[in-house]
Amino acid sequence: MKFEKGQSGNPAGRPPGSRNKATILAEAMFQGEAETIIRMAIDKAKEGDITAIRLCLERVFPRLRDRATIFDLPPINGAPEALAALTSIVEGVRGGELTAAEGCELSKLVDHYVRALEAKDFEQRLEMLASESPKGAGKPADAS
Repeated sequence: MKFEKGQSGNPAGRPPGSRNKATILAEAMFQGEAETIIRMAIDKAKEGDITAIRLCLERVFPRLRDRATIFDLPPINGAPEALAALTSIVEGVRGGELTAAEGCELSKLVDHYVRALEAKDFEQRLEMLASESPKGAGKPADAS
């Protein structure tokens, strides 16, 4: 049985952007004990056991990776809506809903989307001009 292009093999599966329960638990545990762990790391560093500290911290709190950003953007159909989306992003960063890095990435996304809209509009205009030109236009005249 083949799946149709663009269709998941398990439509009821894990939703995009959902996070692993173990990661959520580890983050919660670390947040509650961060001050104690950091103090211990400083004490161990003063004793000279930097390798053990690095190893322990990497196991307890792995490097954060990108994850889905939940943020509502207005629909974008052109420059005015893009400005509204960018304003919304700036307000999200200012209000603490987004980090500066997330705001920057969302801004890039809006920019790429607007460029794609502009390219589509340009292509439609070219097609319209081509369909309006009289038949035979652009062909060289007979030399006779």
